[in-house]
Parts: sequence; structure tokens; C-alpha cells
Amino acid sequence: MSKLARLLRARLKKVKLKKLRSTKWIAGIVFVQFGWYVTDLAPSIEIAWVTGLLLFTIYLFVFEIVSVDETAITVMVLLGLSSLLAPTMGLEQGLVDNKRLFDGFASNAVMSIIAVMMIGAGLDKTGMMSKVAGYILKVGGTTEARIIPIISGTSGLISSFMQNVGAAALLLPVVSRISAHSGLPMSRLLMPMGFTAILGGTITMVGSSPLILLNDLILTSNVALPADQKMQTWGLFSVTPIGLALVASGILYFVLAGKYVLPSVSVESTAAVAGSSKYLEEVYGVDYLLFEVTVPAESPLVGQVLDDIETAYKIRVIAIKAAGAGVRANQGDLSRDVAIGPDSALGILCSPAHLKDFVDEFGLTIQKGLRVFSDVLSSTQVGIAEIVIPPGSSVIGKSARDIWMRKAYGLAMVALHRDGETLVEGSNIRDIPFAAGDTILAHTTWRALAHLERDRNFVIVTSEYPREEIRPNKVGWASFFFGLALFMVLFTDLRLSLALMTGAIGMVISGVLKIEEAYESVSWSTVFLLASLIPLGLAVETSGTAKWIAEQTLVVVGDMPIWVIQAAVALLSTFFTLVMSNVGATVLLVPLAVNIAIGAGASPALFALTVAIATSNSFIIPTHQVNALIKGPGGYRVPDFVRAGGLMSILFIVVMLVMMNIVF
Repeated sequence: MSKLARLLRARLKKVKLKKLRSTKWIAGIVFVQFGWYVTDLAPSIEIAWVTGLLLFTIYLFVFEIVSVDETAITVMVLLGLSSLLAPTMGLEQGLVDNKRLFDGFASNAVMSIIAVMMIGAGLDKTGMMSKVAGYILKVGGTTEARIIPIISGTSGLISSFMQNVGAAALLLPVVSRISAHSGLPMSRLLMPMGFTAILGGTITMVGSSPLILLNDLILTSNVALPADQKMQTWGLFSVTPIGLALVASGILYFVLAGKYVLPSVSVESTAAVAGSSKYLEEVYGVDYLLFEVTVPAESPLVGQVLDDIETAYKIRVIAIKAAGAGVRANQGDLSRDVAIGPDSALGILCSPAHLKDFVDEFGLTIQKGLRVFSDVLSSTQVGIAEIVIPPGSSVIGKSARDIWMRKAYGLAMVALHRDGETLVEGSNIRDIPFAAGDTILAHTTWRALAHLERDRNFVIVTSEYPREEIRPNKVGWASFFFGLALFMVLFTDLRLSLALMTGAIGMVISGVLKIEEAYESVSWSTVFLLASLIPLGLAVETSGTAKWIAEQTLVVVGDMPIWVIQAAVALLSTFFTLVMSNVGATVLLVPLAVNIAIGAGASPALFALTVAIATSNSFIIPTHQVNALIKGPGGYRVPDFVRAGGLMSILFIVVMLVMMNIVF
């Protein structure tokens, strides 16, 4: 990339950031004015404060001023502090009883989500996903019309018992392997897999966070309801007919309309083995090869550190051996501040054209083949991997330089693929902050890559490489404890959280998972998000805010048929889940839906379920975690989601409403 192009790109980025900041300020002013107007209409000071806090929460969610979990924790703390500031706020007491402020962390929903994540990690550790990929290839062959239904059906089934983003992350390497062997572009396979992973979360009450949370929200709402209006909680398979219909409609949608709505991104179409030079050149336009050079004592390169030369000369030094010292190539051995000594040997990954410029500049000698590094840089030890940054990763917003990626993770980044464009060495890729969905090409040892598979900050796309042994001998134990948990959920009166946690701890005790691996499998940001929002839902309900908003809504749609009101609730839920987390949307809208149903003479439990299912209707833009996860590997752009997701969203609402009115 030329200097002028880099300057133009930097200038454009600054302009975009300036516009974004201006948009946030303008939106903030609008929210304040709207909040002032709405709270002025509130019938009580308590409702006014809760409504204001509700609008503040929505604003933080929509414009991502801080992360969603930080927003939730902040709101929880503010609710707690309201008891201290009550006299100043004109209240008799706090908005939430402080004795109940942290109840969310011990709630049935939160503990169930933790257990589901652990069980999913245990099933993955046994290698069951590799067997799934082999079976799909055996049955589906290389025909898109056969592979898509099998992948989508598998995705929907898996996500019915675990978090949909976890199911998508498990199947991402499977789809990569299928794409490599079948020759089908990843862009034709990932979107059906991702969409049905979202849809599969509606098959059971443990398939998605909103459905897991729903029964707790129903019990919370029951506190403020008279005895004759209290709702019954939903059973594990209460939503199964609806979920199966949604998954089936999603599969049928892609089978019939896939050729029109699915993009065929040419850069993803290859049958080469991931990590090979042919694969990199066909997919990303990267013609990197591995070379070994020696550095004479009189070379001006002596004394310079790696950081001084790699970006400037568009090369990547992946191994170094100083005279009289050992080879430095593994994680922790090599970093950007390593200096080059006289008579050193360098293992370099770069384009042949760039190597020639580098060698000529410093008077180096190119060796024929690998000599010093023949063992440590053999294909059985190292290679180039494709790695995706998932939503929720702690490295988002940080650059490779910020996190010392090579030293800390053993990843020598050689390219960054984002929004259909591949940036290579020489484009300052190590200074670019990571974003969700980014695909990284990195040279690494297979041992480091296998270790990285346990790190929730990364999703490893490369599937076929020599790796550490998984635990196939534990398949029996994993299946047993998964089955035991399912049996206890179905046929005992134990709480869902206890039944699932029995299966999770069983996998730890039996050796399917180590306790550290079980802890690492939990998305703690999701846990804090869920637990911290529960008090806000309680405040909205107990303060009368939900009832007041419901009354205002009924003024608009109250005279319409019940199904129209239910459709309005579904559309409102769909909108909220596109601009904020599905958990946040569920917590905020379930109390509202309950009060709307009571005012309209409909079933409050059914309207609550409408919200919990409709918050899975997130396909139009890549804000859902699953969509953000597949965006990079699939080479998708926002218009791709708008085209395919727009029709899917309409189909979702129609099928959901029809099935709910048939079943219930």
C-alpha cells in the first residue's frame, strides 16, 4: 500500500470516528430530551426515575458507549445507590431492595447458563465435533443441496441444548474442513449454519439465554400479580414445536432461496489444505514462502531489533539463532525487541520479491532449503493458521502490538482479513485494533495453536493440523453425564440449574474436563450481563413502570385483535434485539408484555414467551454474536446480511406467530 493510500485511509478513519462521536452526542441530547418529556408524564416520581434509568440503559446499549456487561453492572450499582440517595431523589426508599440486588448471581437462569457452557465444552473436548464433520462429508458428499441441510440441521440440534454462539464456534472448524474437502465456498455454508444455530436456540428452554431467563422473569412478575393472574412456568420442551418449525423453515429457506440470497465470495472458494502456500494465495492473495538466511558479521543488520525491520521490509522473522545460542522460535522465546547478532540465522516468512529486496539491502545469504531450522520449522511442527476474533473477546479494541501477540500467544501475524480486504505485512497490521469477526493469518506452532483452542478470546478456523491429543477415551463419560443431566431435567422435580450442574460437575470429576478448563469455558461477561440486568427488570416491574408503559401502548393497539397486539410485541422485540443484547431486550420487554397481555385480556405467559422467542430474530445486521463470528470467515458484508436476513426475519415472525397460535 502506498504512503498516499495509507494517509487517505487514516484520514477517512478519523472522519468516520468524528462523525460517530457527533452521532453519539446528538443521540444523547435526543435521549435526554425524550427522557425529560416521558418522565414528566410519569404518574409518580418512582416511575419517572425508573423510566429515566431505562432510557439511559437503552442509550448505552444502542451506542455501545461501554461494553454491554459494563453497562449492566453500572445500572445495577446505580439501582443499589438509589437507597442511599432516596431523600435527594424524592423517594421514600430505593428503587430496589438492596437485600435482593445481587440475587441475579444466584438465580436459576445464571447457574443454568454456566452449567450449559461447561457441558458444551466437555462434549467438544472428547472430539465429537470431528466425528460430526466426518459424518457430514460421508453423507452429504460435495453437493451444496445436500450439505446445507445436514450442516444446518446439526447446528440447530446442537444449539438446542447449548448457547448458540457456542454451537457456532464448535461447528466453524467443521464447516472449514467441509469447505476444504468439498470445494464449496465458506460463504455458501456459514450463513445457513449460523442462522440455524440462532434458530435452534428456540427448540428447548435451555437453548438460548432469553428462554433460560424467561421462567425467572415470570416468577418475578408473579410477585406483583394477583393470585388469579399468576403465570405457570414453561417446561423444557414447551417451545419445541415452535422451534422445530423455525429451524425447518430456515433450512427450507436456504435450500430454495440460497442461490439467490447467499453470496459466493470467490476468495473463500478453494479445496486446498489450509496453511499451504497454494491455499493462502488462492484465498487471501498472499504468496508467502519460508526461507532461511544468514547474517554476516559485517552486515548493517547486526544490532537491529526485529521491530525495526519487519514492517519496513514486509517480512516476518519467525525463528532466529544467534551464534553459540539455541534456536528461538516458540511462544515466549521470540518477540519484537529481540536483537539480531553477527553470524545469526534467520527463518523468514515473506513474498519472494520482498525477500530479494531485504537480502540485497543488508548483504545476506539465502540458504538452499532449511538447515538450522529444518526441525523447528518443519510442517509437522509449525504452519499458518486462520484465527477469528469472536464477539466478547478481550482483545477487541487492542492491536497485536498492544497484547504482544507473538510473545504472549505464539502467533506471528502475517495478514489481517477484514470486510473482504486482506492487509499484509508492511501495512502496519500490528497497529490496527482488532474487531469482532476479523480473520487473522498467523504463523504459529501447532502446540501453541492447540493451546489457543482453549482460549475463548480466539476461534480457531484451521482444523487439519497435528495437535495435542484430545480425550476420545472420555466420550462414554461425557455422553453419560450429558444424558444424566437431560434425564434429571425431564423426569425429576429438581431445578434446571441443579440438574445441569450435576452433568457439568460429573464431566469434571470423570476427567472429561479439568476444573480450569471448565472455568475457561464460561463466558463470564455473559454471566455478569445477565445477573446485573435482573434487578433492573425487578425495578421496572415492582415500581409500576411496566404497567404504566403497557397502558400507554394499549392506548395505541388496545382495540385491535389479540394477534395484532402479539405481532406488535414480536416486532418490538425484534427491533430491540437488533440494537441491544437479546438478554437485555428480554429483561426489559417481558414485564411490559405481561402487562400488555393483562390489559388486552390475553395470556400473559404467552406474551412473555413471544418476547423470549422473538429476541432470537436477529439476522438483518451482524450485531448478534453468531453473525459477528461468521462474518469474517465467510467474507460477508453488511448488505449480505440485509439481503438474506431481511427475508429470514419476516419468515421468522410469520412462522412463530402461526405456530404459537396453533400450539397454544
